[in-house]
Amino acid sequence: MQDKKLYLASRSPRRAALLRQMGFTFETLPADVPEDNESAEDPVQHALALSRRKAEAVLDRVAEGVVVGADTVVVLNGVLFGKPRNGDEARDMLARLSGKTHTVVTGFTLIHRPSGQIISDFEKTDVTFRSLESWEVDAYASTPHPLDKAGAYGIQDPSGLFVERIDGCFYNVVGFPLTRFYGALKRMWGRETLGRVLRGTGITPAAGGMEPALPYPDTV
Repeated sequence: MQDKKLYLASRSPRRAALLRQMGFTFETLPADVPEDNESAEDPVQHALALSRRKAEAVLDRVAEGVVVGADTVVVLNGVLFGKPRNGDEARDMLARLSGKTHTVVTGFTLIHRPSGQIISDFEKTDVTFRSLESWEVDAYASTPHPLDKAGAYGIQDPSGLFVERIDGCFYNVVGFPLTRFYGALKRMWGRETLGRVLRGTGITPAAGGMEPALPYPDTV
């Protein structure tokens, strides 16, 4: 097991699955922080600020370890797309993304307890949708899939069929830029702890000793 404690301040099952898949053991501490995307001007600063607020929201529940907060937004022509509130909003977002290239921005913040050290960083990935037919948008938007995802889609679920190409980090589009996160964590943890993660001794096996068949679960 890894020596040091990691806490994920997120309700996202996809972020948890990605960390677990990479060999991290951690505790999930969901942070109830409002995500106001409509008033945001700079998507990077917006994502970074929200990620820090999420991490800070659970700090009083952690005595020692690293708390991780993250936030993902989709940006098209300067407009931020958060999570749709209903199927109609999901249809509208998908129709606007159709045939265009948008940017997925994830900001994350690591806060070390008890030292108070803070590291924040972000990742950007360009995603191009093919032109979607209205029946495809209607079919996908009628499911629960879009409702907990920025931009109303998840590249790891059936809407991955909408994606023509990506330029940048795939994991960022799923919801967490693993390489960028690992680089930040290296500045807080030493090689012994991270070496154990890389060797696989930090993995917590699922029932039967194997990882779940679906790596990026699509429900909360």
